[in-house]
Amino acid sequence: MSRKLAIFISFHFKMLEKTEMKFDPEEVIEEFEALTKEAGKVQQETLKKILEENGGTVYLQQWGLNGRTDPESFKACVPLVTHKDLEPYIQRIADGDLSPVLTGKPITTISLSSGTTQGKPKFVPFNDELMESTMQIFKTSFAFRNREFPVENGKALQFIYSSKQFKTKGGLAAGTATTNVYRNAHFKKTMKAMQTPCCSPDEVIFGPDFHQSLYCHLLCGLIFRDEVQVISSTFAHSIVHAFRTFEQVWEELVADIREGVLSSRVTVPSMRSAMLKLLKPDPEQADTIYNKCSGLSNWYGLIPGLFPNAMYIYGIMTGSMEPYLKKLRHYAGELPLLSADYGSSEGWIGANVNPKLPPELVTYAVLPNIGYFEFIPLRGNLDGLEPTPVGLAEVKLGEEYEIVVTNFAGLYRYRLGDVVKIKGFHNATPELQFICRRNLLLSINIDKNTEKDLQLSVEAAARLLIDEKLEVVDFTSHVNVATDPGHYVVFWELSGEGSDETLQECCDCLDKSFVDAGYVGSRKTNMIGALELRVVKRGTFHKILDHFVGLGGAVSQFKTPRCVGPNNSRLLQLLYYDAVKSYFSTAYC
Repeated sequence: MSRKLAIFISFHFKMLEKTEMKFDPEEVIEEFEALTKEAGKVQQETLKKILEENGGTVYLQQWGLNGRTDPESFKACVPLVTHKDLEPYIQRIADGDLSPVLTGKPITTISLSSGTTQGKPKFVPFNDELMESTMQIFKTSFAFRNREFPVENGKALQFIYSSKQFKTKGGLAAGTATTNVYRNAHFKKTMKAMQTPCCSPDEVIFGPDFHQSLYCHLLCGLIFRDEVQVISSTFAHSIVHAFRTFEQVWEELVADIREGVLSSRVTVPSMRSAMLKLLKPDPEQADTIYNKCSGLSNWYGLIPGLFPNAMYIYGIMTGSMEPYLKKLRHYAGELPLLSADYGSSEGWIGANVNPKLPPELVTYAVLPNIGYFEFIPLRGNLDGLEPTPVGLAEVKLGEEYEIVVTNFAGLYRYRLGDVVKIKGFHNATPELQFICRRNLLLSINIDKNTEKDLQLSVEAAARLLIDEKLEVVDFTSHVNVATDPGHYVVFWELSGEGSDETLQECCDCLDKSFVDAGYVGSRKTNMIGALELRVVKRGTFHKILDHFVGLGGAVSQFKTPRCVGPNNSRLLQLLYYDAVKSYFSTAYC
């Protein structure tokens, strides 16, 4: 490694340790360019730093590294793991073990993954280094975004919600990853430095009732409507949910602005007090908003109609969020949709540095200094063994891989379970496209269907609803093995009431749209039974959201579970209880 690069990396790590930095977009981009030009060498330096800091931990000591920090020794000694393998170590930390279990420095905070598929959240270590990498990702993507869509002294209407933090047995603060970020002073300083402070006061973001928080977010957005330049949330779902809610309560919001009196639906004292400081009678603004809403056709272009100076809409729009893009585009009109960065509760991977790409084509440039990354090729070896992981500098264009993460928060060779495709390179760092979660959603016999397969089937069947002017509000699935043979169940919530004839066609289309050879063959031989479509009541998926929040989750981290597993009995009960119609496929009769 060149002396110049070594000095630069050392300087960069020192800079990351500082809690306050003046934000200069061009400086951030220059820094990113330098890091990515020698991504392979930066990766080696990053692994060395991780192992030097944590080599004496209980976990790493057992693998016989003996102070070695090179990638070859690391891969030879330390095994690939899943969360299940690290769970006992993380639990020790949560229970109060102060010895260096996974990290040299103490872990002070635990993040909870969303865990909506099986209903049980995972514990994940969270520390200052993870917070710093979060801010680095935010700054990097904002710097590139701001080149294309410059915002100046505006506000962001952010539909963000913080869940309650609680204390683990050992006294550590525990909350969702988003909560841990929002509660960190560095987050607010960074947002302020990027000239996009949130419209809503802290009392709304940290409010105990998300229904009231959502109403107040909408009201804050309308109060500052001329200053709003960005509309965002962690996930696209939250933005769609917010404006579906707006359709129901908009006249009440207009009345609040007209009279300067807050709706009685907001009962939390701290929230009421904070909102009343912002709310003043404004009949002129109320008339403008009323006329805007009244003049819309089926709410098309609602967002730019309400916020005339908005530059774009921003949030995670890939993976399980793709089904919401159609509705989001309806609300957005001509306003660009920009997909946020790529990460998880376990940590960050890459930033969106090509913000003009539509969400379906978005890629993420890996930041080589925030962790050490390996990639398991999805093409199997001829001997049937799992392929050997390759380094960041060894991935090939067009190939698909599963990501393996080693980070500063105690995860070592951790299989993230995400499948990505190498779509290009930014300098020497790969640009990834998220494909799907590797773990199968739907499987009974030899069938193998992923979240993407389910999404494509739903999209194909939903096209049959167009003539009846209906849309699928949301969907999920379940593998029913209580019947013989077992069969897939797909749950739909619709925007209105569909005819039996059309819904039977939808059911048949769903079944035929699963093109996996194992599924088709099993259906033809009756090893898998006829697919079942169950239509649930309006508001059922809102109840699922309420259920998630009731378990301590944060709305801003909510993802509709695309498959409800057998362990999540409460959710299954809710879905079956709320079903109003049921159809069985005749596609293979």
